[in-house]
Amino acid sequence: MMGRMGSFHMDGLERFREQLNRLQPPEAFVESCAKELAGRLLRLVKERTQAGDYPEGSGKKGGTLRRGWTGGKKVSAKKYANALEVRKSGGAYIIEIVNPVEYASYVEHGHRTVNHKDWVKGKFMMTISEQELERIAPRVLENRIMKYWEECVK
Repeated sequence: MMGRMGSFHMDGLERFREQLNRLQPPEAFVESCAKELAGRLLRLVKERTQAGDYPEGSGKKGGTLRRGWTGGKKVSAKKYANALEVRKSGGAYIIEIVNPVEYASYVEHGHRTVNHKDWVKGKFMMTISEQELERIAPRVLENRIMKYWEECVK
C-alpha cells in the first residue's frame, strides 16, 4: 500500500520564527518599562509627601520636600522619570530616585526632637509607595508585555 505524500509549506513556520526572534526584548523596551515604574513610584511618593504648614509671616513656604522628588523642577513624575538614567547591573535595571532635600530621611524614618526627649514618627512616604508599586507592578508589566507581543506578531 502506497502512502500519500503531502506537502508542507515552510512560510508559516518561517513567519513564526521571525516573530519569536522579535520577542527578544530590546533594551529600549526594558528601559521604558523601568522608567514607567519609576514614574509611577514618583507619582505615588509625591502624593504621599505632605507639605509643611508654616505660620503666616514666617517667611517659609511648604512643599520643599515634595518638590525635591523631581529635583525641584515643575514637571510631571512621568516626564521626570523619563529623563532619569537607567543602569544595568547583571540582570537588573536600576533607576535611582533620590530626594536631595537634607531632611528627607528624617521625615521618612523619624527623628528625635531638638531637645532629644521625644521621637517624631516617620511618615514612610517612600517605603509605603514602594510597597504599593510592588503590588501593581506585575499588572503594569503584564499589560506592557501584552502590547509588545501584539506588535511583534502583527
